[in-house]
Amino acid sequence: MTELTNKWDFLAKAFEVEAALLEHGALAGKEGETICPVNHTFGKGCYIREWNSPAGMFVVSKLHKFEHPYFVLKGKISVMTESGVEVIEAPHYGITPAGTKRMLYTHSETQWVTVHVTDETDLEKIEAEIISDDPVSLLDFSEGNV
Repeated sequence: MTELTNKWDFLAKAFEVEAALLEHGALAGKEGETICPVNHTFGKGCYIREWNSPAGMFVVSKLHKFEHPYFVLKGKISVMTESGVEVIEAPHYGITPAGTKRMLYTHSETQWVTVHVTDETDLEKIEAEIISDDPVSLLDFSEGNV
């Protein structure tokens, strides 16, 4: 039960930090992509999202509905989740579990790539499909997971 409580506590804090950043002028959306460009590529049944960031950026990721692979192709980045802080250096790959929201700090210029299963190519529809703003909607009571 402690792990689930920690996950909920972490998600609540991550959403608070994200709101505070936006309230204090942090760039989001298209403005944020000027500083941290995002490239979108599509393959058969998949969407590939490449995020590029300069050193010294603190960002909060979106809340992911589904597990998916990620690849850090360049850079060094601190990644905070409910499990603590992990410092990742390229090259690195892993699996993002469903229900993950991260707080990230880039120590150096970073290139982070995610791959999502979808046949969709409309970015707004993809985001609606793979991202959530409501952690409660991610509860899977049959497996006890978030």
